[in-house]
Amino acid sequence: MRWSERYSLWSYLRSSMWLVPLAAYLGSAVLIRVLGQLDERLDWSWNWTLTPDVVRTALQVFIAAMLSFIVFTFGSLLVAIQVASAQLTPRIIATTLLRDNPIRWIVALFVLTMAFTVGVLVRTEARVPYLLLSIALALTAASIAAFLYLIDYAARLLRPVSIVWRIGEAGLTVLEEVYPARIKGVHTPSPPIPSLGPAQREIVHRGTSGIVLAVDLDRLRLEAEKTGGVIEFMHRVGDFVAVDEPLFRLHDGAAKASDDALRAAVAFGPERTLEQDATFAFRVIVDIAIKALSSAINDPTTGVLAIDQLHRLLGAVGRRHLHDDVVRDGAGQLRVIFRTPNWEDFVALACREIRLYGATNFQIARRLRAMLENLLRTLPQARAPALREELELLDWALDQLHMEPRDLALARMPDLQGLGSTSR
Repeated sequence: MRWSERYSLWSYLRSSMWLVPLAAYLGSAVLIRVLGQLDERLDWSWNWTLTPDVVRTALQVFIAAMLSFIVFTFGSLLVAIQVASAQLTPRIIATTLLRDNPIRWIVALFVLTMAFTVGVLVRTEARVPYLLLSIALALTAASIAAFLYLIDYAARLLRPVSIVWRIGEAGLTVLEEVYPARIKGVHTPSPPIPSLGPAQREIVHRGTSGIVLAVDLDRLRLEAEKTGGVIEFMHRVGDFVAVDEPLFRLHDGAAKASDDALRAAVAFGPERTLEQDATFAFRVIVDIAIKALSSAINDPTTGVLAIDQLHRLLGAVGRRHLHDDVVRDGAGQLRVIFRTPNWEDFVALACREIRLYGATNFQIARRLRAMLENLLRTLPQARAPALREELELLDWALDQLHMEPRDLALARMPDLQGLGSTSR
């Protein structure tokens, strides 16, 4: 299996809800067989005097309860997904809800308990398998406790503050992986990409159209070293690439590189994911903010919560060395051109749309200003021009509103709460 296929499969498995419950179902078959043999050898009764009819009736009640739990859980999850995607953004389905491990494991517990209890019911004929019955009771008790916990957990999970916090945490993890080097001392911007002239050959995308999920840079670098040339990847992670669009430009000796080897270094999928896409967490949080600011929802406080997470994500990006769009070999020779977002891209993504839709609201205007002024004070000076430009655009947007002077003065004050700490 090629690297791109393995990566696409791994990305699908990470966002699949059904695999863990399926594994629990298959595991229950093994568990019931092993413990059934052990029960026959031990003949362990625990001094219980239960008739098979009573046990079968109890087991049927347990099975009905587990089936109700499973139906309720999946039904509630589908409704919650619909409501959350409508109120926040559809992007949270794959990035948050379907990847939530507690929900996966609780549903797996329900499936395991139900399948195990069915196996115990089948074996309860002339005699009562007390060891299996004891384990079925323990699993049922654990499932009831897990069901009660799930109700509370799901209610907390679907709150806007929980969603944006989770996406912010995932975004920080991706930033640390994509940009591991922190700025120490004076930061110097990366030099521009050197001019390479016309390419000797181009490789186009084959197969099916899709979005770039990840790129195996080590594979590209090794292929460029082997051929003694430069490989230019013409897209960025998160871009949509149609069939027959140019995928690579090959310079100098890289024209001899294998098409299949290079195509295998790029993983495609139907939608963007967080793993290598440094801007996708920003995109999801901004979508939540601008939907909250729409006239249909009109929830500026959720917009403020989103800006809180954008604030810490921008702070993390601003303190790290962003890629200079080139990958070099051990001798310092240019081997791969791989474009990544720069600081201006991150700032524009975090600010422009929110300012466009939210400048008319006191909370948004004040929270945006507080974020920009805080970042100006805390980040290296090389990050300042883009932040000052956003402040100028925010002032311009407020001037266009022709507000009453006292309202305009209030809107120009920075406030980390949006509207609530004017005196500071």
